[in-house]
Amino acid sequence: MAFWAYILRCADGRYYTGHTDALDRRIAEHQTGGFCLFTSQRLPVELVWAQGFPTRIEALEAERRIKPWSRAKKDALIRQDWTALKFFSRPPGERSTLPSLPPCPSTSLGTNGEGDGPRGDSDRPSPNPSRSAGGE
Repeated sequence: MAFWAYILRCADGRYYTGHTDALDRRIAEHQTGGFCLFTSQRLPVELVWAQGFPTRIEALEAERRIKPWSRAKKDALIRQDWTALKFFSRPPGERSTLPSLPPCPSTSLGTNGEGDGPRGDSDRPSPNPSRSAGGE
């Protein structure tokens, strides 16, 4: 059985991070509404990143690791831009200039658009909805 960490982009531009053991079913639940207050109030949602994991604990750990990331860092993960991800992993005062990055709305922790939801059902992050399996 596979487990997934995922990121959804909500209609208002905010991100929702979660994990599940049935990605297609869970995305359908988010789209239907009623299963998660955060996404139910921000429909429609779009899967923008997912990554498979062999165990639920690994998927949960990925969700917990990604959830507090800044929007800029999540954007880099979604784009699979490993240079930008590394850049935004450093504290702002320790970052050198990275000229090729697109403009980002926020690099503050805990800000994902207007703010991150109270909780998410997510597994480990993966940059595309292509549902790449395994971690790095």
